[in-house]
Amino acid sequence: VTRAIALWTEAAELGSVDAHLDLGYVYYQPHGPHGCGVEEDEPRGVRHWQEAAMKGHVFCRHNLGVAEFDNGNHELAVQHWMISAKLGDDDSLSNVKILFMNGLATKADYAAALRGYQKAVEEMSSPDREEAKALPLLA
Repeated sequence: VTRAIALWTEAAELGSVDAHLDLGYVYYQPHGPHGCGVEEDEPRGVRHWQEAAMKGHVFCRHNLGVAEFDNGNHELAVQHWMISAKLGDDDSLSNVKILFMNGLATKADYAAALRGYQKAVEEMSSPDREEAKALPLLA
């Protein structure tokens, strides 16, 4: 575990956004499904996600929304999830919808997130991608 954290830390220092994602999990939820049982340090985990989110990492942006929601900052959670929904993250879109249905996000927020999500999905669509999806997976 210590070796993995050291390697992720080195990779993060070299600019790996995926290493920041992993380190965020390690420190934010050390006893959760992605954690390593180290001492919890939520601010440190959030800083790792912030670093990667600023570089465009969609899952880190989503996780920032989760962290803000966990801390009762629903407006900030919506802002993070709107950004990641507009980058094609369906979990973020679902979270904005749930908050809208519970009166914690506006109809305009949900509509903007939905439009952005649909645009991202359209931009990622291509005949080649569809053809690749139809291919059988190698076992």
